[in-house]
Amino acid sequence: MTSKTLAAALVLCGLSATACGGVAAGAGSARTGGAASPAAPPIRTAPAASSGSSSAQATPAAGGSATTLPLSGKVVVVDPGHNGQNYRHPSKINKRVNVLTQWKSCDTTGTVTPSGYSEAAFTWDVSQRLVKILKSRGATVKLTRPDNAGVGPCITERAAIGNRAKADAAISIHADGSGTANHGFHIIMPKKINGPVDPVVGASGKLGLAVRNAYRAGTGVPYSTYIGSKAMNFRSDLGGLNLSTVPKVFIECGNMKNPGDAARFQDAAFRQKAASSLAEGLQNYLRQSYLK
Repeated sequence: MTSKTLAAALVLCGLSATACGGVAAGAGSARTGGAASPAAPPIRTAPAASSGSSSAQATPAAGGSATTLPLSGKVVVVDPGHNGQNYRHPSKINKRVNVLTQWKSCDTTGTVTPSGYSEAAFTWDVSQRLVKILKSRGATVKLTRPDNAGVGPCITERAAIGNRAKADAAISIHADGSGTANHGFHIIMPKKINGPVDPVVGASGKLGLAVRNAYRAGTGVPYSTYIGSKAMNFRSDLGGLNLSTVPKVFIECGNMKNPGDAARFQDAAFRQKAASSLAEGLQNYLRQSYLK
């Protein structure tokens, strides 16, 4: 081959890698920096049982790099209702705070089952399980309290934590304390009050629906027999909702005074199931909001 012929061939190689036996741009993984392999669709499998997840979770595609976790980039605030030492500090929790539609106590003690299992302990346990699942799916998660051995925070601060985090979704976990014959769960969503929550009332309703459907399907707990319509209840007197500027709902997971609901709450396997169901509801909502 003459020098001119060789030069021409090298020019052709520079213009088209495939012409010289290379791999065309885009055929391999630019992120891995290694040899390219045939493209393969992302494979999604159920996460390990230890995460409490029944939702599809991303795994590496064959010969490629790991795909994005389903909640990567999302911020979720989890608010475990009440606190374990609230009952010891009535002067602190009875302090009056402005929730825009009225003045209310800073916080309350919560309720208990007939055997003495507290709502604060229940909400903390479920929240801890929920945080673990959400983090395993890639979410950034913030709690409104660090443990179950403190006081508060006030309902106004609980809302502020979600606002400062610019959460994509926030959920406050509770259990009700109604008459013993009443049972079942319900979701509480905000109403428009000519206040900061107004722009996210619609999104909060969608979040509430997603959480309701997932909790019912995942736990088998029936809709409340005594409040709301099909487990959906709207209120304008809760500071945690009125002051929220991010999509937020409360869930009353059942009635602690009802023997059947109370027995569920005291079962660790049920609490794991509850957490998994709440994670499903949050993920379903966040997926829908992303697609829109």
